This record gives sequence, C-alpha cells and structure tokens, in this order.
Amino acid sequence: MKRKKKRKKQHSAADIDTIAGRKRAYYELIWSDHGFLRVYFSNLHQISPEMWRSNQPSPKQIKAHAEDRQIKTILNLRGVSTQGYYLLEREAAQNADIDLIDYQVFSRDMPSREKILGTPDLFEKIRYPALIHCKSGADRAGLMSTLYRIARQNQPVSQAIEQLSFKYLHIKQGKTGILDYFFNAALQARADQPKDFFSWIAQEYEANTLKAAFLKETGRQIELDRLLGRE
Repeated sequence: MKRKKKRKKQHSAADIDTIAGRKRAYYELIWSDHGFLRVYFSNLHQISPEMWRSNQPSPKQIKAHAEDRQIKTILNLRGVSTQGYYLLEREAAQNADIDLIDYQVFSRDMPSREKILGTPDLFEKIRYPALIHCKSGADRAGLMSTLYRIARQNQPVSQAIEQLSFKYLHIKQGKTGILDYFFNAALQARADQPKDFFSWIAQEYEANTLKAAFLKETGRQIELDRLLGRE
C-alpha cells in the first residue's frame, strides 16, 4: 500500500501572522508593487493644515506619519486587496491607531456619480489630520485631492483642479487625462462653484457619454500610457 505524500502547507501573504506569510507580504510590497521606488520618494504634499497626499506608504512611513504629522485617517484609493502592500498597511494603521478607509476610485475611467456625491459626507466624517494615497500619488490622489478642495474647502473647480498637475507627476496626455477631461466638462457646464458642481453631478453628469467623447477626441494619445507603464 502506497503512502500518500504529505503536502507542504503553502503560505500566502494573507498569513502575515506567520513568518513565511510576512516575508511574502514584504516581497509583494517591495517588488511586485514597486515599493523599492518609493523608499526615498513618497510624493508627499500637504494640501491643507489637515490633509496630506502621497503614494503608497510603507509600514515604516505610516508609523512616521502618525508620529510626525499626527495622522488619524488614511484614505486608501486603491481598494481592498489580498496583496502584501495592503495587508501590511492595514496592520500598520491599526498599530498606529489610524482609521484606514478604503474608498476605491480609478485613474483611467470617468469617476462614478456615487463616489463623487459621497465625498462631502466622507470628508465631513473622517478624523483629521488625514492622508490620501493611491499607488503613485499622482492621478487617483489628484482626483480625490481636487474633490476634497471642492467639497471640504469650498473651492471653485477651476482652482481645485490644480491638484491634477505635473507637480504631483500627473500627466494629462494619455488615459489619465480622462480626469482632466471630467473636470473641464464641469467647467464647460458652468459648474465651477461647489454647489453647482455637485448639482451638475447629481442631475446632468453622464459618465459613459463623457467617456466616449474623451476616447474619440484623444485617439492615439492614450498609447503613451503603454510606453510609461503607469497606474
């Protein structure tokens, strides 16, 4: 009678309470998620006395945010994940008594009406100081920083949109230019003031129609993204 070979237990990054799982999580953070590029460059900027923006923070950076800037809330724009970067971020936030809020948005699609209309309430309820981040800190962070300025600081769209600029590594050419196209559509609709902006979103904004117009106008310019390999 043949004995069945006992299979070696496979650990995943989700097992960060194990040595193997924690090693895998850090491997995913540093290599799979390109964390090695963010060791000395966090794309960190202060939007207001109560709000910061950056790229994906490491556990060490989260600890520093809590100690140096008294960060109380982190808005993660990448969504929930089983990858190491997220699991380690969640753990680091818990250890630092920081609220981690997952508010997923996208950099290559028109923002959803639901997400936009949810921002005034979101920015009203979170604990401050707070930090907004995506992966690179350029596009999704730029989108939410703009919405923060409109919803929380009562800034006109024409002024708030400065959060989407090359200063933060946002590139208007290519697919991420869809975010600029979105805000420019609001300006063309004369929805420059916060009240008018959110009324436009609630009553007139059609994401699919606007996206089709963007794709028709940009054409081959979006191929730039493939060359840069950006997210």
